[in-house]
Amino acid sequence: MNPFFSESCSMIWVLVPLVGMAIASRAGEPATPPAASGGSPAFTLPALPYAQDALEPYISARTMSFHYGKHHQAYVDALNKLVVGTPWATGQTLEKIILETVGIADKAPVFNNAAQAWNHSFFWKSMKSGGGGSPTGRLLKLIDQSFGSFDKFKDAFTAAAVAQFGSGWVWLVQDGDVLKIVKTSNADTPIAHGQTVLLTCDVWEHAYYLDYQNRRKDFVQAFLDHLANWDFAASQLK
Repeated sequence: MNPFFSESCSMIWVLVPLVGMAIASRAGEPATPPAASGGSPAFTLPALPYAQDALEPYISARTMSFHYGKHHQAYVDALNKLVVGTPWATGQTLEKIILETVGIADKAPVFNNAAQAWNHSFFWKSMKSGGGGSPTGRLLKLIDQSFGSFDKFKDAFTAAAVAQFGSGWVWLVQDGDVLKIVKTSNADTPIAHGQTVLLTCDVWEHAYYLDYQNRRKDFVQAFLDHLANWDFAASQLK
């Protein structure tokens, strides 16, 4: 298994809680310098763009409370613990930390937790209440050009999500004027490989198991049909 993206590395750290979390802010913003002792953490859990029950019935408030309130929080807590005493503790973004730690064996825990914090923040923005349906404008044109049609894109996105072995993510990314579907394992993320991300769906089991059990395909179809935030995806186009 590739040690850089192994969840077993990061889980050593996510079990270590960090007390004194500050109020939520955007996870990708420059870090707040920690105080000399017991001060503010470098990163804080970003506020959800909607209420925890806003995505029901497709994602339950119970799932969101565990996924956002426990899993996402744990990655942020672990990252804060890992960056204490490093240059990443002040004035850094998650993106910068990801790019500076990818592929470095002894920095794998930092990469895993930074990437998972970033991935989850992007995932929340990839959904909205009343989402789904079809995109419009330039995004739809690029999807048609890249995949043949929007329906063919949906089939390919769903197939990639179902085919992802174990934990991971499925992404819609931009490469010039071409859109691609990529899947990544564990904490890996397209931004570590120079790709522009437009949309993502989390296919770790904790993202859907309480609501869909082992029916990952049903979850991904619900994501595309009812939750996908195409306005946000379009705003990420270069």
